This record gives sequence, C-alpha cells and structure tokens, in this order.
Amino acid sequence: MAVYLIATLDTKGPEAAFVRDRLQALGVHVTLVDAGCLGEPGLQTDVTRETVFAAAQTSCETLRAKNDRGEAVTAAARGAASIVQDAWQAGKLDGVLGLGGSAGSTIGATAMRSLPLGVPKLLVSTLASGQVRQYVGSKDILMMNSVVDIAGVNRISRLVLSNAAAAMAGMVLHPPEPSAGDKPLVAATMFGVTTPCVQRAREVLENAGYEVLVFHATGSGGQAMESLISDGLIAGVLDITTTELADELVGGVLSAGPDRLTAAGRHNVPQVISVGALDMVNFGPRETVPEKFAHRTFYQHNPTVTLMRTTVEENAQLGAEIGRKAAEAKCPTVLMLPLRGVSAIDAEGKPFDDPDARQALFAAIRQHAGAVERHEIDCHINDPPFAEAAAQRLMALMRHANANSVS
Repeated sequence: MAVYLIATLDTKGPEAAFVRDRLQALGVHVTLVDAGCLGEPGLQTDVTRETVFAAAQTSCETLRAKNDRGEAVTAAARGAASIVQDAWQAGKLDGVLGLGGSAGSTIGATAMRSLPLGVPKLLVSTLASGQVRQYVGSKDILMMNSVVDIAGVNRISRLVLSNAAAAMAGMVLHPPEPSAGDKPLVAATMFGVTTPCVQRAREVLENAGYEVLVFHATGSGGQAMESLISDGLIAGVLDITTTELADELVGGVLSAGPDRLTAAGRHNVPQVISVGALDMVNFGPRETVPEKFAHRTFYQHNPTVTLMRTTVEENAQLGAEIGRKAAEAKCPTVLMLPLRGVSAIDAEGKPFDDPDARQALFAAIRQHAGAVERHEIDCHINDPPFAEAAAQRLMALMRHANANSVS
C-alpha cells in the first residue's frame, strides 16, 4: 500500500519526516512529495519540488524570481494534483495525506480533490476548525485539526500527527469490501418544494431495481452530484431540481457554479432534465438580501431562508442556458417540462404563481434545445403522473444505453 505524503519541506520537514516514519512503522509505503519553493527542503524527498513545478509547467527558479507566494502556491497545487492523478491512474497510489497551514492546506486539498471518491484523503490543517468548504469541495476529504501550528514535533503535535498516520494506515490497509450485489446508481436532485416529485420518482426507480442517491440542491449538493458523475459512479441522472442555476445567474447563496448541468453530458450518462424550483433564488434572513432586490417578490420560507421570485427576463436566460447545455450533451438527454408549475409555491393561488415567467422559461428552452427530446406535460411538477413519466423515461434511456454497451 502506497501513500503520497504532500508537504512544503522547506517549512514542514521534521513534521513530514515524523508522519512518514509512523506510516512506515505501520506497514505503509510512503512517497514523499515536496511542494515547497522558497527555502531549501529539510530532508530527502521522493518527488522533488522541481518535478512538482514541472508538472505545473513552470519552475522553482521562475517562481522565485517573481517572488509571488500566491502564485507559487497555486502552481504547487496544480503540479501536486497532476502528480497524484498520474500515480492513481498508474496504480501506484492508495491514499494521500497532506499537512500544512493555509498554503499546505491549499496544495494538499487541491491534489486530493483531483482524485475519485473512495481514495483515502486526509489533510492535517491549522484551518480545520473553521469553514472548510473551499478545501473539501465535493470530495470525501477528512480534515484533522492540528490544534497547534505545524511548527515542530512537540507533545501536542506528536499526538495529532500519530493519529493522522494511524487513520491513514487504517484506511489504506483495510479498504471497504466490494459488494457483488450493488444496484445501478441514479442521481436525483431535490429541494423542499420538489420533494413530492422526487419521492414518487424514487419509488418507481427503486421498485425497478435501481439505487437512488438524492442530492439537496443547495450548491454543494449539485457539485457533489456532478463530481460523482465525473467519477463514473452514476448510471443515470434525474435532474428534477435545477434551481442552483438560478442562484448562479442572479447571485443567490446556493449556486453550484457555472459547470452545473454539464457532467452527464461530458461523460455520456443518460439524463432527464427538468426545471424544478427555477422560480426562486435563495438568500439567508430577510435583512441579508441585497438592497438592489428590494422591489422584488419574496417568500419567507423560514427565519433563515428567504426566497425571491425569478423574473420573466431571468427565466428566459435560464431556459436558454438549460436548452444550450442539453443540446451540447453527448449523452441521451430528455427535457421534461411541467406546464402547471415548477415548485410547491409556483402553482395557481400560490405566492410565486407567474404564468408569464413560466412561459418565458419554456419558450427559451424550446428555442435553444434544438433536436433534444422534449416532453411538455400538462401537470404540476409535484403531480404523481409527472414524476412517474420522468422516472420511466430515464429508465428507458438507461436500458437503451446498457444494451448498446453490451452489444
């Protein structure tokens, strides 16, 4: 079993040596990667800094001449990610352990995020007790609080680093047992206002022999789903709730970034796309909503969540984006449009009922989706017939894709 240990050895040499020795004592082979740049490395390394920066298409000399620490860290992160990816694909890597402060955490986390789900990833960091989304992202990275700064091996750091080595050794020496009975995985996106739809579709899919992973469309949920699709773990996508696109467009707090709704298309994973909760943009408490939106229509979902109705113009932009991304997909793709409303509060008599906005959304999808198969159903998104139709269409796409792969 081989663990890649990443550290800036000009500042974290003794600590890296301690962790390396603990791992080796536990029966784990260690490949030590030096991601430092400015000072001299404190010990012999297996992957030199020159190799790391060459993988980032630059050099230590170039970065030293610029004397820009931020640029050096960015390059080291890029190079470390390239190196661990290559090692993983070559079957030479079973896990990654990183340690550091802000620079070391950035480098180690970037490398770890380049690896698939299930590869052991452990980051000992001075920043692990705070907000860690920028490090973990959508991957299964275990962050351990260093408690004291990683600046010498002392009574406290010795305990923390020993536990880190033991945890990594446990993960790589005792991997999960493979299961022969695993069912094909379907990813589905859900919000509170689309829950009835996804629950009914999930029942249909599970009764047909699929395992359904439901992702809460809160930004991180969409990113996690896209990541698992990219890792090759998903057989089909029931993207009922594409609301994160609205937050990205308008500036809400639950954006999944500009690459949302692209992974299935890139990796040839059958997908059914709908327009769930595109009637809303998400903010925190009412007082946190930017003043420029003061004239808009709001719904107080709860004391900490304020929903803002998307406009006709925004719906036209969202429809164009969905249509383009569906048309660009290299996978079997179907668009499902619920003509009577896209969320629990977008229905006749409900706070976000806006037929003009819905029509702008649907018209833009029709205009930009080209030849993509489209079903317009005279239902609300949460009506059982809509959920059942979406699930059945996805199953047909997956069966067809599976038959083609077998033949």
